[in-house]
Amino acid sequence: MSPEPALVRCAEQPTAVVRERVAMDALPEFFGRVYATVAAEAARQDVQLAGPPFALYRGIPTETVDVEAGFPINGTFADTGTVVGGTLPGTEAYEMVHTGTYDTLEQTYAAVQERMKAAGKTPSEMMWEYYLNGPSDEPDPQKWQTRVVWPVT
Repeated sequence: MSPEPALVRCAEQPTAVVRERVAMDALPEFFGRVYATVAAEAARQDVQLAGPPFALYRGIPTETVDVEAGFPINGTFADTGTVVGGTLPGTEAYEMVHTGTYDTLEQTYAAVQERMKAAGKTPSEMMWEYYLNGPSDEPDPQKWQTRVVWPVT
C-alpha cells in the first residue's frame, strides 16, 4: 500500500455483502447497520472474515450511490436474501491509502485519476474502499486510513 497512487494487480476475492442504493448523507447509518449484519451472519455460518470492511461503489456517486458493503471472506457464503455472497474482481487497479477524514477522500480520488490519466489508463465505473481504521477504533479522525482501489481498463 502506498501514500502515492500505485498500479497493482488485485486477486479475485470472495465477499459477503449487502447491496443497496443509498443517499450519500445516509452512508454512515448504512455502513453501521450493514457491517454488523454481515459480521453476524458470517459468524452464524462459520465463515471467516478475511480482511477489513469495504464498500464497493458502482458508478460515480451523485445524491445517491449504488453501494455494496461487507467483508472479504474465506470460503463460500450462503445467501440469506439480505446478505449475499459476492466477489471483488481480479483486476488491474490503482490504489492509494488515504489518511484523514472521509470528507477529504475526493483529494485522494483526484490524485488517483491524475495518475491514471498520465499512464493513459481508463478508470472503471466501479471502485472500492477498505476501511483500515475509523470512528469505531480510532478516536482521532486525522489518523483514519482508507485504502482506495480503482480498477482500470
